[in-house]
Parts: sequence; structure tokens; C-alpha cells
Amino acid sequence: MSESLIYRQDGPIVTWTLNEPETRNAISPAIIDGICAAVHRVNEDLSVKCVIVTGAGEGFSSGGNVKNMASREGMFVAKPATTRRSYWNGIQRIPEAMYDLQVPSIAAVNGAAVGAGCDLSMMCDIRVASEKAQFAESFLRVGLISGDGGAWYLPRVVGLSKAMEMTFTAEFIKADRALEMGLCSHLVPHEQLMAKALEIAGKIAQHPTHSIRLNKKLMRDSYGVPLKVALEMASCMQAIVQSTDDQLEAAKALVEKRKPQFKGS
Repeated sequence: MSESLIYRQDGPIVTWTLNEPETRNAISPAIIDGICAAVHRVNEDLSVKCVIVTGAGEGFSSGGNVKNMASREGMFVAKPATTRRSYWNGIQRIPEAMYDLQVPSIAAVNGAAVGAGCDLSMMCDIRVASEKAQFAESFLRVGLISGDGGAWYLPRVVGLSKAMEMTFTAEFIKADRALEMGLCSHLVPHEQLMAKALEIAGKIAQHPTHSIRLNKKLMRDSYGVPLKVALEMASCMQAIVQSTDDQLEAAKALVEKRKPQFKGS
């Protein structure tokens, strides 16, 4: 795994730490590769039940590298057709990978989450914010659009009207207002951030592996499809989990008033 993304596993919980603090974890090619590789690793490892995403240093992620924008490097001097493909093969790999992540994800937002960094936090299923956290859909500050999938993810988190306001004003939103807006579901003192994220991850991880993954898939895939399609998906997934040993164990443990012993089967 790339040193630009530190992958640490503790039992069923994995923590990904964006690890380029010198740029406040700006989204670099190495971070893109690291996230995509980490998603694949988690999806292949059925022992993993939850992922926490956070940033090293003072920021969660500062998004795009503004110095590169100002110096007109890379995509900023390429022809439009080349730039389009560069997005496909670059930063747009992140929203696709995060969409395909099979386990629940928690963004532990330890500082500023700006632009593509804000969008990365929106790609997670749950957000826990430190009192030092700030969010900004800041693309208009540099005359850009959210080319990384934010226009798809953000309205699904806060609703269309608030997403429009965040996009058009490009304002920085402090942690207390982020909680009011629904950008995050928990706001905690900075030193308690990872403890809170781990607490939530632990509550998730106590459940059966296949049931966790299929619940996430059903929630994700039901969004935006007709009810009958969602119900058909639900019946098919229910048939799968009802055939697992862990589902039987969950039911028996509840009846017998004891802690279940899941085996991932």
C-alpha cells in the first residue's frame, strides 16, 4: 500500500489515513492510487466490516493542488479531449471506487475538508467532525466546477438547496454549522475524534459480515430506482442473507439472550 495512504487494520475495522500532510493531503496521483487499492483490498477481505477515513496532520484534505492550477501545469494546458480523459483516469477514479466500497465508511474529519477533500468526505457513509473541522465546496474560488463527483454526492447528503448554496457561495462552513446542516452526524472535541469514529465503527462491526455488506449495497442501489426494483433487490438480498450461518446465529443468540459468535459464513 502506498505511503501516501496508510492502511491499518484492527480486527474488523480498517483505518485509511491520507498521508501527505505537507500539502494538507491534497488529492495527488499517489493518494488516488492508494484509495483505489485500499477499496480493492477491503472488498476482497471479508474480515473487514467498516472503514474509517481520516487525514494526517492538520487537515482532512485540501482537495486540488492550487499551486499546480496557478502554474498551469498538467491538465491546465492540455487540449479538452486530453483533459477529459485525464479526469477519467485520475481523480474520477475516487468517486467510482468509493461507490463500489462494500463496507460502511466513516469520515473522521480532523481539519479542513476543501473542494475535492470535502467531496471525499461526502463519499463516505457517515461523517464525524472534530471541532477543528471545516467544509467548503470551494471550486468557484478557483473558477472550476466539482469535476470529482461532488455534484452527484453532495445533494444526496444535504439536499439540493443546501448543496447549491455551498457550491455557489464557496463559503467555509465551521463544524457547528456543519452539524446543523447535516454535513456531519457527530461533532466532538478534537482529541476525541478517532475514539468517536471507532465507537461507531465498533457498533457496525458487531453485526454479520454478509449482512453488513448487503445492507450497504441495498441502501446504495435503491436510491433513485423505482420502488418495485428496490423491492426485488431487497427480496433477492434477503434470500442470500437468510441462507447464511451467521443470520441463524444472530437469531438464536437473540432468543437465547447471549452474545452471538459470528464466523463470516
